[in-house]
Amino acid sequence: MDDKPDDEERTEGTEVLEAMSADRQRLTQRVRVPGALMAAFGALGAWWVASAATTDTGADYQPPATAWTALLGVLVVVHLLQRETGIRFRALGARASWAIAGAVVACLGLFSVSLGLVSLDLRWAVAVTSLAAFGITTWLAGVACRSAVEQLGRG
Repeated sequence: MDDKPDDEERTEGTEVLEAMSADRQRLTQRVRVPGALMAAFGALGAWWVASAATTDTGADYQPPATAWTALLGVLVVVHLLQRETGIRFRALGARASWAIAGAVVACLGLFSVSLGLVSLDLRWAVAVTSLAAFGITTWLAGVACRSAVEQLGRG
């Protein structure tokens, strides 16, 4: 019994792989980044940054519970994104991972700035950092989603 595939089997295998690759390409071309869901990610980031305005700074500081609620919201939006696109993203790729990490770091930084503004009794200025969080997170969520779709096309 010979374990080597013959030319007909190789040709058939190559055709199947080419068909699968073409299907992937068609799929990635059809997927559109849902702007409303990217804005939902931005709104969650802005909401978390804005929660700094409701805290007391100083010795009695207690971190707001909104961080856990925002994380739960992110998981819900990810589920909705998978439902909207019909794709379960298993591997995001490096660019998408960096974009997600950038959004988290930006929100952490803006939350810290917001706490500083609250300690200076400038609670009104937290609106500016919240808007910045919304814009940055929305943009980076879109970058991550587009990158994940491109990664899907590469296999």
